[in-house]
Amino acid sequence: MMLQFSGARALVMGLGLNGGGLESALFLLRRGAELTITDLRDAAVLQPSIAVLDDAVRNLNAPPVRYVLGTHEMNDFETADVVIKNPAVRPDSPYLKAAQRIETDISLFLRENPARLLAVTGSKGKSFTSSALCYGLEAHHRSAGKGAAYLGGNITISPLRFLEQLGADDDVVLELSSWQLADLPEDLLKPRIAVLTAIMPDHLDRYGTMDAYIADKKRIYRNQDAQDLTIVYNGTWSAGFMRETRARLLCYGEQTAVAGACGWFSAADGGCYARGPLGLLNADQQVELIGSQCVTPGAHQKINLLGAGLALLDLGLEPEFIRRTLAVFPGLEHRLEFFCEKNGVRFVNDSAATIPEAAAAAVTALGSPVLITGGTDKALDFTPLVNAARQAKKIILLAGSASDKLTGLFAQAGIAYAGPFTTVDAALDAALDAAAAGDTVVLSPGCTSFGMFKNEFDRGRQWKAAVLALGQR
Repeated sequence: MMLQFSGARALVMGLGLNGGGLESALFLLRRGAELTITDLRDAAVLQPSIAVLDDAVRNLNAPPVRYVLGTHEMNDFETADVVIKNPAVRPDSPYLKAAQRIETDISLFLRENPARLLAVTGSKGKSFTSSALCYGLEAHHRSAGKGAAYLGGNITISPLRFLEQLGADDDVVLELSSWQLADLPEDLLKPRIAVLTAIMPDHLDRYGTMDAYIADKKRIYRNQDAQDLTIVYNGTWSAGFMRETRARLLCYGEQTAVAGACGWFSAADGGCYARGPLGLLNADQQVELIGSQCVTPGAHQKINLLGAGLALLDLGLEPEFIRRTLAVFPGLEHRLEFFCEKNGVRFVNDSAATIPEAAAAAVTALGSPVLITGGTDKALDFTPLVNAARQAKKIILLAGSASDKLTGLFAQAGIAYAGPFTTVDAALDAALDAAAAGDTVVLSPGCTSFGMFKNEFDRGRQWKAAVLALGQR
C-alpha cells in the first residue's frame, strides 16, 4: 500500500548527515508533503544534506522546505500531521509527547515494503552478519537470474533509498538497533528470518539496565510465527529469546547448541558446522558451512558468518554454495578492516568496536597488536578490554571519559600505556614508536566516539587518513 502525504504537514526531527533523516525528507517530498526540518545543529554542519534537499525541491517543483535549526519549537510538533523521529532522540522527549503521529524511516519503509524481509539485531556483529547475509543473497540472485538483494537500516543506509525499486522477488536485509526496534509500532515488523547476534552490555547510559536494553531487542521476533525462523547466538541472554519466540528456533555459537537444529564453531579445525533438519539438510545431517579459510580474520567473525550462513541455509541455498560464497566475503569498513601496510607494519581500522568486548575480540583476532583504544564512556564494564590488553604489544589511549577510567584500571593491572592523546596524529606517532616490521597497529576503541569525533565512522576515516598521510606531514 502506497502511503499518501499530499498536503500533509510533515516534520522531520533530526536531518543529520548519515541518511535516515535525509531519506525520510526526500520520501515525504516525493509524496507531496509540506515539509519542515528541525535539528539542533546549524546550517553549516547540515549543509551537505540541505544541498540535496534543495536540489530535490527544484527537481520536483515542490514547496520550499522550512528549516528550524539550532533549536526545536514546540508548536511545530503540536501542529504537524506526522513527525519523523531520529532513533537517537529519547522516546521521553517532551516534543515527541506533543506529536499526533510518530513515524521513522524504518516504519515508513515497512508499511510499503513488497519484498521478503530478513532482520538482524544484537550488540556486536549485527552489521557484519547482516552484510554477509546480503552478500550471500546477492550471489544467489545473480546465480538464479531473478530478483535482487538490498541492505539497509542501522548500517547507515536508509531502506527508503531503495524502496521504490523493490518487487516481490527481492530480498531486504535490515540491520536494526535497539533504538530502531523500540520506535516501531507493535504489529509492523514480521521478518521471515530474525537473527540475534551476541548480546553484551551496551547503551546502559540510556537504558540503565540490561533488562530494559534486552526488552527492545526482543521486538525483532515479536510478530513471527511458525512459518518464520529465529536464529539466536547462544550466549548469556539467549535463554529468554529461545523461550519466547513463536517462530522455529535455531541456536549457534562456539559449541553445539542445546535446542533444535544448530550451528557451531569448531576450534579443532577452525570451521563452522550446521546440523539439520534445516533447509536442504535432513535430520541430523551435518555439513561444514563456513570453511577454515576465510578472507575476514578471527573466530568471532567466522561465528558471525555462521549466523548469516544458517539464514541462507533455511532459505534453501546449497551448503556448498554458502561455504564458497561466504569464504570470500570481504568484510566491512571500520570492522577489523585491513587498509594499509607501511614499512612492514599492517594497519587495521576497527573503529566500529564501540564496546569493550569488541576491542577485546580484535586483540584476540590479531594476536599481539599495538592497540589504540579508549574514548567516551557509556557506563560499561571495561574488564574484558583490560584483560585482553595484557596480550597487546603496546596500549595507546585516545582522550575521553572512558580513558580516564582505563588509566586507573591499567595502572591497577600493571599494564603500561601511552597517552591519553587528544589527536589522532599524536596517537599514531606513539603507535609507530612501539611498532616494528611484522607488527599490526589497530584502532579498536571499545568506547563511543563522541568528544574527539562526530561518530565512529568519522573516527575511522580520520585514523585511515592519518596513516595514509604518513611521510607527508
